Amino acid sequence: MKNYLFILFNFAILSLSHAQISGTVLDDKTNEPLVGAAVLNLTTNNGTVTDIDGKFKLNAGDGTHQVKVTYLGYTDMTKTVVVKGSTTLDFGLSSGVLLGDEIVISASKRPEKLTNSPATIQTISAEQIDAYAGNASELLARQKGIDYFRAGIAGPAFNVRGFNSNFNSKNLQVTDGRFSNLIATGLPLGGLDPVLQDDIERIEVILGPNSTLYGPNAHNGLLNTITKDPRTHQGLTVSLTPGVSGDGDSYYGGRIRYADAINDNFAFKVNAGYSKATEFEYVDTVYIDRDGIPGKEGYEELELDRDVEFLKANAQLIYSMDNGWDVSLGGGHSNSTFLSSTNVGRNQIKDWKINYYQLKVNNDNWFAQLYYTNSKTDSTYSIDERTKQYYRLLDGGFTEAEARGPMSYASGALFIDNSSRLNGEIQYNNQFGALQLITGVQYQNDMANSEGTYLLDGGPGGDGINVRQVGGYAHLRYDINNTWRAIAATRYDDHEIYGTNIIPKFGLLRIGDRGTWRLTYGKGIAAPTILNMYGNLFSGLILGNAEGFTLTDGTKVEKQKVEKLTTFELGYRGRTENSKFFFDVNAYYNINKDFLSPVTVVGVTTHRGDTPISEVQSAFAVFGGLVATYINFGQVNTYGTDLGLNYYFDDNWSASINYSYFNYSVDEEDTDNDFNKDGKVNFLDILVNAPSHKGGMGLNFKNSKWNTSLYGRWLEKYNYFSSFQIASETIEGETYRGVPIVEDARSGDSYNYGPLGGFVTFDLNVSYRVNKQVMIGATATNMFNKELREFTASAPTKGLYTLLLRYHFNPDN
Repeated sequence: MKNYLFILFNFAILSLSHAQISGTVLDDKTNEPLVGAAVLNLTTNNGTVTDIDGKFKLNAGDGTHQVKVTYLGYTDMTKTVVVKGSTTLDFGLSSGVLLGDEIVISASKRPEKLTNSPATIQTISAEQIDAYAGNASELLARQKGIDYFRAGIAGPAFNVRGFNSNFNSKNLQVTDGRFSNLIATGLPLGGLDPVLQDDIERIEVILGPNSTLYGPNAHNGLLNTITKDPRTHQGLTVSLTPGVSGDGDSYYGGRIRYADAINDNFAFKVNAGYSKATEFEYVDTVYIDRDGIPGKEGYEELELDRDVEFLKANAQLIYSMDNGWDVSLGGGHSNSTFLSSTNVGRNQIKDWKINYYQLKVNNDNWFAQLYYTNSKTDSTYSIDERTKQYYRLLDGGFTEAEARGPMSYASGALFIDNSSRLNGEIQYNNQFGALQLITGVQYQNDMANSEGTYLLDGGPGGDGINVRQVGGYAHLRYDINNTWRAIAATRYDDHEIYGTNIIPKFGLLRIGDRGTWRLTYGKGIAAPTILNMYGNLFSGLILGNAEGFTLTDGTKVEKQKVEKLTTFELGYRGRTENSKFFFDVNAYYNINKDFLSPVTVVGVTTHRGDTPISEVQSAFAVFGGLVATYINFGQVNTYGTDLGLNYYFDDNWSASINYSYFNYSVDEEDTDNDFNKDGKVNFLDILVNAPSHKGGMGLNFKNSKWNTSLYGRWLEKYNYFSSFQIASETIEGETYRGVPIVEDARSGDSYNYGPLGGFVTFDLNVSYRVNKQVMIGATATNMFNKELREFTASAPTKGLYTLLLRYHFNPDN
């Protein structure tokens, strides 16, 4: 595999000069540049978007090409051009209020119109991101079908179609083709990702599985961030983002981006940013039953640090060569400090560093990449466990200073991570008449190393854990005629631990002049993470399940395997004849089997695999073989619908409405669905953790100067259970983890504040383009500063009020 990549890279470097189409896209009446217009070469099927000055560049071989430009609110335009060397092609678009012609790449890994995509995709455009003063991730809250939530000031996050948890690795995050998730836990990088907002071209979110092209863990959904190409987005951009939280704490951030073309062959970009804030006011309760101290159970988190700090930088160099070949070399770094919610209270993330290096080679038919990711921290810790250990030490006669010192981490609170991942991919695509082929091979080698702090990896100086997997995929699209299109795809995935899986997908599209119907069938898998397989938390109380366990009565606990999802979906995207009304609706039915459970106590064990538990569990003298781990269980059917409506009153005013419904059914007679082994099957076994109803409404105004939006979001109240965490109304006669479910009361090791959601909140964004160089803006997230409980083990969220001052200078203008 590595030799194949090396040969391909060197073959690409043998190419010499390149041909190119460049131009500008303007409003044909005002001559204002159209920022973020989609430009697609229909001949080669590659595309780009325009920069802040409406300019674009497309690599193209000599010959005749058809180029199509689309932009929200404008009639699309197609031109034919004969390319010989560098060719100029300009466009002037007329207002036509067309929606749905955006170009997306996530569903098929090739550019295609949004309306013709074989998946439900939500897009956040360059124009929306450019005009938004706050965190661009907050725009996910405005998309249908997405369960958006904020776990503190630094933690905007999302889930798709149920089964959320405080440790959710079932949504895959991708940045420029690079998997952006932590090596050992599988969690999305989120704010740890070195990408910076001024460098984001667009964000695409796929609702539902897309495992055939992206592999395991594109299970519930996929978030794909595409950054700006330095060949088409050039100049200097400086952004300042001061703000204040609903608690009255100030925060600030600054970003700088510089991109330029050195000559016709070389272009580069450099990004850097820094932000600092204070977490919302909240102190979680740590419950400790201390001998000899009656009446006192709850204690505040020890030495809580509410500082939030992010430092990020990245760079990319692109060399464009003959016949459309490009070589790209990039890298990035981030250093992050914040509070993170988990199943066991909060973690104090301290100086968590992410580094990546990425090499890509591509032309119109071939794409190859090799990238390396490293995750490193040596001072992150579990606040809950450290607090408990602190009081244990005090009760054991140690001094205050000793109890707060290094011994406070000795029971497993400290997390060290020095994990790496090597990924490689080769992809080929071509058009054979009516048939389009996309096929490729992916390789991944996870090298996890916690120095024994949370993995069974040999401890300090050990070899760590190496887990390899390889996957191959083929995606076929066949245009039966001008109306009907068929999709067939499959993936072969082979994993060193959990073996081989075949993942198919089929679809049928009916493409009309104003919209497209689609019917799809697909499968997805959620793979156990390295933590699920080799975890070693809190001195062996929680152990990974890569080998299975034997209980004292001889019962076997099977080793964990993949979770499987089968989905059927019917959808339609289209617009009315006058092109003022655009609607996007889907209905889906999922069959979920062999759930990856949250951590659960399986009982007193004698062996993990063939190894005596006394040789695995470091605190065997304390726990006596009692183990909590991860298992598979049951089958649940889920179903729902998502509806999105957009209406354009005129060239300036528009409105949007979205609504999503989600529900489930389960065979209550099937004992395999009895996860908690209480003799009955109900909601406490399934842990859907999603609202049945949610929706939103938005009103937007934009012209050449102003871009304003007001958005209201409604979230139905719902109960939530995730391992030790609970957020539920009082339910008579039911217990969770052996404790009666009572709202506003202690529940085992956590406090039940009541259900999540149950609120309406409003966000306002206003931006004003002073001239080509200067933009000012303001965002009010949760503008009325309501206290919203959106997640467990985290602060109730309040308002965030952010100002934006951006300066952009392009010396070519």
